[in-house]
Amino acid sequence: MVAIGDSLTQGVGDESKNGGYVGALEQTLKEHEAVQNISIKSFGKRGNRTDQLLKRLEEQLDIQSAISKADVIIVTIGANDIMKVAKNNFTNLQYEAFANEQDEYEKRLRSIFSQLNAFNPNAMVYLIGLYNPFQEYFSDIPELDQIMNDWNNVGQRVTNEFPNAQFIPIRDIFENANQPLYAEDHFHPNKIAYQLIATRVLHYLQQDLIPLEERG
Repeated sequence: MVAIGDSLTQGVGDESKNGGYVGALEQTLKEHEAVQNISIKSFGKRGNRTDQLLKRLEEQLDIQSAISKADVIIVTIGANDIMKVAKNNFTNLQYEAFANEQDEYEKRLRSIFSQLNAFNPNAMVYLIGLYNPFQEYFSDIPELDQIMNDWNNVGQRVTNEFPNAQFIPIRDIFENANQPLYAEDHFHPNKIAYQLIATRVLHYLQQDLIPLEERG
């Protein structure tokens, strides 16, 4: 199994230093009698955008090798693309700036999935959706919820184009929370949030785990 992407894959914000959702997922899987042999190779890089992830996929042989051998690939990407739009337009932050960049984001995301499929057409690929940590920073944008919906819809649309891909929504985890789920930076998930994300991912993986073990 391979996890690749941005700071969520790296586990930034996990005060236990256990590797975020990847560490929590691996620990849970190893306790599961049917899937004890599964291990996860993690290639998370804080700050990664879709263009940077594409470059890593094209240039890093260790990533290519791991992907080619994986039964399952889990991707987190997109939040830093949104952050780049915000930084580039911070003096006049309007909905249109995000809408314009969204089309380019969709093209890059599709390229990522095409690349993953080229390296390994048999692996199941899961895209973890975006949550909304931006409210505190961009409270002056009334359309912020719509922006997050739009960008998550892109993720859903792209994964629907690939028969071996699925979209895993996580935004509701944060919006329905009855406990603090953000790290001290008020942006990244904390340990509890990562555990909840891992539980959500496991829910989507379960239909594939037993068949994977049967394949050896």
